[in-house]
Amino acid sequence: MLELENVNAYYGDSHILHGVSLAIRQGEVVCLLGRNGAGKTTTILTVMGYLHPRPGRIFYNGRDIAALPPYAIARLGFGFVPQERGIFPSLTVRENLTTFARSGGDGYWTLPRIFELFPQLHARERNLGFQLSGGEQQMLSIARALMLNPTLLLLDEPSEGLAPIIVQEIIRVLARLKQEGLAILLVEQNLPTAFTVGDRHHIMSKGEICFTGSSAELERDDVVLRTYLSV
Repeated sequence: MLELENVNAYYGDSHILHGVSLAIRQGEVVCLLGRNGAGKTTTILTVMGYLHPRPGRIFYNGRDIAALPPYAIARLGFGFVPQERGIFPSLTVRENLTTFARSGGDGYWTLPRIFELFPQLHARERNLGFQLSGGEQQMLSIARALMLNPTLLLLDEPSEGLAPIIVQEIIRVLARLKQEGLAILLVEQNLPTAFTVGDRHHIMSKGEICFTGSSAELERDDVVLRTYLSV
């Protein structure tokens, strides 16, 4: 479905990604783990077209998308939940969702289905974005991406800074999306979240992937956990 081949990326003259290769199959949850500054967010931004590989190739369903701008990549079926959430503070919950809805077709994710998945948003649908808690804003950011009816969802640190009870709610939602068969690329530092929903994990350090394996393989590897995740 999505494949990165030897992707290198730069901010100006700073070489950030060094030959990153990974793949995501239909219905699979792939996690990118690592410390701050490891290159995880840069990887997602490169997939979304905010940075372009130099060199490297990115394929989506067999098509090379490495040179496409972000809006064109989004139209291919990508849903992006950024670390900053990026909701509109002056719009209501309902308006945030319907403004981003992808019209036409028989999209699975409709407003009633979103409110069934996020009952807390349903209860707050007339509230403005700035009136929501941090956890509710994160739920709204995920829900807004789903209203695009994506085939691939990219999430950048969805549990960062949230209370444990909200993190459990995010885990429930991600597990439901996995059950629905949605392919997900998840950047995460919360290991319980990654272990609960992830099929495969890539650990990044200094812009390179230094470990790839399942949850069971990672949990057994104390050296990798200590060296790259400070566990």
